[in-house]
Amino acid sequence: MIKQTIRVLGALGLGLALVSDVVAGGGIAGTVTFTDGPQKRRTLKLAADPVCASKHTEAVKSEALLVGEGNAMQNVFVYVSKGLEGKTFDVPAEPAVLDQQGCLYAPRVMGVMAGQKIKILNNDGTLHNVHPKPKINKEFNLAMPKFMKVKEVSLDKPEVMIPVKCDVHPWMSGHIGVLTHPYHSVTGSVGTYNLADLPAGSYTLTAWHEVFGSKSQDVTVSDGGSVTADFAFALADLKKK
Repeated sequence: MIKQTIRVLGALGLGLALVSDVVAGGGIAGTVTFTDGPQKRRTLKLAADPVCASKHTEAVKSEALLVGEGNAMQNVFVYVSKGLEGKTFDVPAEPAVLDQQGCLYAPRVMGVMAGQKIKILNNDGTLHNVHPKPKINKEFNLAMPKFMKVKEVSLDKPEVMIPVKCDVHPWMSGHIGVLTHPYHSVTGSVGTYNLADLPAGSYTLTAWHEVFGSKSQDVTVSDGGSVTADFAFALADLKKK
């Protein structure tokens, strides 16, 4: 009876240990703001392709700098840039999606893991030419005629960031961050990001914006803990690039 009880307790202990392994880890969350507030956005000239122009009922403004309510800054790529060396992570089986909607990239900024499939969509019914300009990964130049709706590609080496353009529509601009881990996020309209389930440890966290460059700060994450790390950009950062 005693041995049986010990076996039961051991099994329970193992079960608790397994649960602990699953829930262990901390998180980093925060907000990215632009301290100089909303800026005037230039109007994109889509008339060169009537199909592109027909997709919009109002003038299309540049998305290079999107600042919303409360100075929330959109399209900032926030990621762990140091502290995960030597750790390996499974590459997601689910592909990331890069759409071409109204002759604009959606999303404009995205992150993937090295080797992860990227499903590129063409829902515009016109010719696009997807042309990333990496410095480390192999460059490709992908023509997508209007009848080609889907194409899959991958980027095999870590690189932050890779600019993407369309050789047919010069106003189309996007960026892809390629990492060896899944701890990355892109700020939306409210300027927030969230990195969940990070192993306990000390990290360098970096926020990147296509116009204003990068800013970093060091953070320490404990098991089950939550860290707040906010970033702020300003026009003065242009002089520091």
